[in-house]
Amino acid sequence: MKSKKIIVVGATGRVGQEILLILSEENVPQNNISIAASSRSEGIELSVGGYKNLRVQSLEKVDFSKYDIALFSAGSEVSKQYVPKASKAGCIAIDNTSYFRMDKDIPLIIPEVNFEDIKKYKSKKIISNPNCSTIQMVMALKPLHDIYGLREIIVSTYQSTSGAGQKGIDEILSQTKQFLNSEPITPAHFKKQIVFNIIPQIDAFTDSLYTKEELKMMNETKKILAIENMDIAATCVRVPVLIGHAASVFAKFEKETNLLDAIEALNNFEGVKVVDNPANDDYSTPIDCEHKNEVFVSRIRKHPTIINALNFWSVADNLRKGAALNAVQIAKRICE
Repeated sequence: MKSKKIIVVGATGRVGQEILLILSEENVPQNNISIAASSRSEGIELSVGGYKNLRVQSLEKVDFSKYDIALFSAGSEVSKQYVPKASKAGCIAIDNTSYFRMDKDIPLIIPEVNFEDIKKYKSKKIISNPNCSTIQMVMALKPLHDIYGLREIIVSTYQSTSGAGQKGIDEILSQTKQFLNSEPITPAHFKKQIVFNIIPQIDAFTDSLYTKEELKMMNETKKILAIENMDIAATCVRVPVLIGHAASVFAKFEKETNLLDAIEALNNFEGVKVVDNPANDDYSTPIDCEHKNEVFVSRIRKHPTIINALNFWSVADNLRKGAALNAVQIAKRICE
């Protein structure tokens, strides 16, 4: 990847800057990195990680034929317009929005889980990055599915404000100040007050009464794991946390589960780390996973009455493995 020309689209956003930080950690030379955003950000200089004074190009002026890989994180409408242009120009586009995820001709990839699926799709120049909570959950479920055969999932997520971008972070910080100063709190980005509260809604409600975020998790998981007749239901909740998503998962399998074998399978799976010692109150929380690459799994236990089921808790940095890191890992494996 160090010899490839890479452009980061949406570089002024939180995920875009996290992508730059990870590329810097991967020692990709600054001369091989370009950044782009909307025309209103043209000319702004960014310094992230080891990169100094990267100048923002206007996306409208980008010639994608000059680049090998484009990493998109500027929103669905931008991806809708510019990802096909990048692909047509011969540039591999890795898209971090929801726009292409359920397209039957475009692969939806978690590198540790289904990288080989890229070969199955007609389009090889556009690759979609899954939803942050989908990535986190599937990373923990894949090693269990491999030994037991997954059949049913019930998941509740506890998603941080950074999942809503910089606006989400700004809102919880401003509401915290308002609360401490006894000032009135008026929600702006979220539907309800987020500080000292939780909100059982992420994205808009649909006719099914599930939110779009919940449907994303359900549909994307089925596409990634390609399991016939799998049942899945999700409840997605916004919590007053800055960075790091959490999930409580019930998983039912074809075969009877064994706790020690399950823990071993999780520990041996690339990108997953078990932190689970109840005797010492040892488990992972969102603040423990901040700025880390792994998906952390805790509270692993047999279901009390269903012999082929497990319950567990997981956390991950939604800006890294949930978004930026997964995209960079896809790019890295393509280059390899």
